[in-house]
Amino acid sequence: MFKVVITGGSGLVGKMLCKLLISKGYSVSLISRTKKSNSLYDVYSWSELDFALQNANYIIHLAGAGIVDKPWTTERKKEIVDSRVETANKIFNIVQEKKYPIEAFISASAIGYYGMITSDKIFLEEDEYANDFLGNTCKLWEDAATKFSSLGIRSVKLRTGIVLSKEGGALHKIAKPIQFNIGAALGSGKQFLPWIHIEDLCNMYLHAIENETLNGAYNAVASEHIDNNKFTKLVAHYLNKLLWLPNIPAFLLKIILGKRANLLLEGSRISNEKILKTNFQFKYPTINLCFENLFQK
Repeated sequence: MFKVVITGGSGLVGKMLCKLLISKGYSVSLISRTKKSNSLYDVYSWSELDFALQNANYIIHLAGAGIVDKPWTTERKKEIVDSRVETANKIFNIVQEKKYPIEAFISASAIGYYGMITSDKIFLEEDEYANDFLGNTCKLWEDAATKFSSLGIRSVKLRTGIVLSKEGGALHKIAKPIQFNIGAALGSGKQFLPWIHIEDLCNMYLHAIENETLNGAYNAVASEHIDNNKFTKLVAHYLNKLLWLPNIPAFLLKIILGKRANLLLEGSRISNEKILKTNFQFKYPTINLCFENLFQK
């Protein structure tokens, strides 16, 4: 039985991914800041990292402080970076020192790599990272994962779009005001929302484990490009609600959220051609297939 060690396994994606891996016959252990005695899996604290990595075959690195949860103070920015980069470095140092025979290090990354912009361009994995906070964060994040290649360990980075799930996350936050008839598109509404169904994302992590040809960065987004206006209208449609309010002005969001507002006000199209060429098949390539699943009673 192959052993997978997951950091950040208690999050939205981690919970579903753990269930998927167990169903496929893998052994799963979690690295967490807090240990829970009622966990379904072996849970180790970061101080127990060395012990947790013994006999591990694969490492999936999902750990990271929330990007939108708190204002981007200097301290918060450092926490966002360190929770991703320094944790990966801790794992690297132990694997290097003990020469653990890890087969692959698979790390989350984000489409923030390409920057908080709205552009006519369709971004590819070969494009340069953006020289802004998120772009630089993703570059450092991915560099920490790439270091494992120097040990002969396959390194995969999944640049993830907005993860859609019925269990919470972005879709819940978007749908809630619409349910109360106060929902509206944001800013111009013309910004794109690169998205992925959580089931497809978890299957992509499994694909990264089982397909040894995967190496480097891949965009983890669905095939259909959709802008904020259409996305909001479709959520309202599936909730049987009407949108009657005008788009929420950009200046208002900037007053409330500061620089974090650009996460909502900007967005470009992201290509998934590279992952498709590895024979990965999306179960939910279009937004209607995704919503039919997520909004079913």
